[in-house]
Amino acid sequence: MAKRKFRPQPGKHQPVPSQQVKVDLNQAETMKCEYCGNVIFMKATVIKRISALMSPTGQEALMPIEVYSCGSCGQVPKSIMSDVGLEPPKEEKSPIEGIL
Repeated sequence: MAKRKFRPQPGKHQPVPSQQVKVDLNQAETMKCEYCGNVIFMKATVIKRISALMSPTGQEALMPIEVYSCGSCGQVPKSIMSDVGLEPPKEEKSPIEGIL
């Protein structure tokens, strides 16, 4: 059996040069925690359980979704919570507020 020689065709299978976009980060808005005002966030994971009926494999699956939580108070911003299909936590009232 004869061996095939790979002959790349001109213009095909050549890497596309990446274009670097220059962004002035001084012009970008710094996201702040809507609960405490902190500007440092940490990676966190929300795990979604996918039923066998919805799963492409026909078996139940767990899907990790990376989100960011505040490095100070631990809260996940409401906008991120809604993006992953979760409701933001309801604000708890102080027991004293109900009495007054």
